[in-house]
Amino acid sequence: MAAIGAGLAALTGRELRWLTRGMALLLAMLPAVAAAEAATPPLRAFVSILPEKYFVERIGGPNVEVAVLVGPGRSPETYEPTPRQLSELSRSRLYFNIGVDFEDVWLKRIAATNPRLRMVDLRRGLPLRRMDPTPGETAAPGGMQDPHVWTSPLLVKTMAVTIRDALADADPAHRQEYAANCAAFVADLDRLDRDIRAILRPVQRRRFMVFHPAWGYFADAYGLKQIPIEVAGKEPGARALAKIIDLGRRDGVKVIFVQSQFSRRSAQTMAAALGARVVAVDPLAEDYIDNLRAVAHKFAEDIR
Repeated sequence: MAAIGAGLAALTGRELRWLTRGMALLLAMLPAVAAAEAATPPLRAFVSILPEKYFVERIGGPNVEVAVLVGPGRSPETYEPTPRQLSELSRSRLYFNIGVDFEDVWLKRIAATNPRLRMVDLRRGLPLRRMDPTPGETAAPGGMQDPHVWTSPLLVKTMAVTIRDALADADPAHRQEYAANCAAFVADLDRLDRDIRAILRPVQRRRFMVFHPAWGYFADAYGLKQIPIEVAGKEPGARALAKIIDLGRRDGVKVIFVQSQFSRRSAQTMAAALGARVVAVDPLAEDYIDNLRAVAHKFAEDIR
């Protein structure tokens, strides 16, 4: 301190005035710099469905603003983006696609709205399966690929790494935060996986009946088998319906699982023939971890 004081004493009056003004200017600029940093807009990203929104928000945190195309109650099999959504997409940096049906038609159009928009395929590195056929069919119509990859927490762990890397590439300044958030999310997915295994362990009857075959990856992960009533929007005819009813009677089916995005007519017809109940489970819920745990409880209660 003595050396600093001596140095200041050696300055001329003019030099001291310049130094004082410079320090005052620097101090005046600091709030503006801090405000500019705080005002930096978050990275804008779009996703197709609500579970993806949850994944990206868990990893991106406050540094990422996530918008979803297919909102609550909508079906990704038939969805069409609104003009407002297309306008918002033109200002986004990232789009996370996952293979749901409407993407087949709309991804190229979405890309055309914003040539700088980076498409990130969350199926990258995942073992994909085919849709389960309805009873009496040897394969689903057209040998369709099952898009419902997010129903397996084990596969979501791989998606989390893909999301982390895409966010870090687009926003390197927050790379460490994305890595930490991803690690915490993966730990939660591991905990969810252990919980689901414990919930389903007592279940002896391992087959369950669904209207729409959205639970194939979940079933594969936990040693279950889904029996679908419809595939690709194609409801069964009278002959196929009779086969499904016969199979349901042999298996002692007491519950048919449906989701709100589809008509329940065929499921209710089937339930009446079997003396079964119709129970709703939603693979598109945004509160992913709590929802999947609740689904496991419903399966354990209703298919044992």
